This record gives sequence, structure tokens and C-alpha cells, in this order.
Amino acid sequence: MNECLDKIIDNYLENEGNVLTILQDIEKYYGYISEDAVCRIARELDIHPSRFFGIASFYSQFHLKPRGKNIITICRGTPCHIKGSEKILGRMRMELDVSRDEETTEDQLFTLEEVNCVGACGISPVVAINGQVHGEMDINKMMREISKLRADN
Repeated sequence: MNECLDKIIDNYLENEGNVLTILQDIEKYYGYISEDAVCRIARELDIHPSRFFGIASFYSQFHLKPRGKNIITICRGTPCHIKGSEKILGRMRMELDVSRDEETTEDQLFTLEEVNCVGACGISPVVAINGQVHGEMDINKMMREISKLRADN
């Protein structure tokens, strides 16, 4: 971890970076914003950690907990909701054993997240799996996708 953080700090100092770019670099290297990483960088750069956490908690692109190897994003927009995204989400929570309070499975294989809109209303309900958009999704299709992901891991 220290080597990557050293690179982030060096990049910040050499390029007159800002807190946002530091957070982007941490997220890029580690997949989430860890408290240890923020505290070390804050100490090295003499920036209060609250500046980092204030920004990280404001932008949805940042994650403060480790994320799974596979990211499943379920759209909850009106067209997706009307066509059954809530049922898909509920089934995925059961199948992956992810409560409403958590996003990531214990084995770190899956992260289940909800978004307000994917922007593909014409093919609702929509689920993105590792960034790939799948339209006209239903529970059976979703179960097949989960089975494929499990088999690949």
C-alpha cells in the first residue's frame, strides 16, 4: 500500500494536484477510499482528513468500503421500476445474501448497487453487470448471469 500512496503523493506535489484527484487515484488503485490511505496522505500533505471524507461522501463515484469483484447495478428509475426492477433487486439480495444495509457479499465477489437511472429506459428493466448494460432483464436472465459469474470465479 505504501508504494502506491507514495506515487499518489508525488503526483500531487509534482502536478499541483487537488484533493479530488488524490481521491480518484486512491479509488483507482484500491477500488475504494480507505481510511488508512486518507489518513496517511492527509498527514503527509498536512491536509485535514475531513476535507477528503467530505468530498468522498459527496460524490457517488467514490466508495468508502471495499467493493466486490463483480459490480451489479440495478436501475430503479420509473420505467425500470414499473417493469420489475424491484423484484430483480429483491431476488438478488436474497441470492447474494446482501442486506439493505450492505452492498458487498462477504466473499467480496459481488457488489449490488442501486441507481436512479441508467439512461436506457427504452430497454427497461436495465441491469449493468461490470459496466455492461443488459436490457429487458428478468429474474431468470439475472440468475443465469450470476451463475456465469460464479463459474468464472
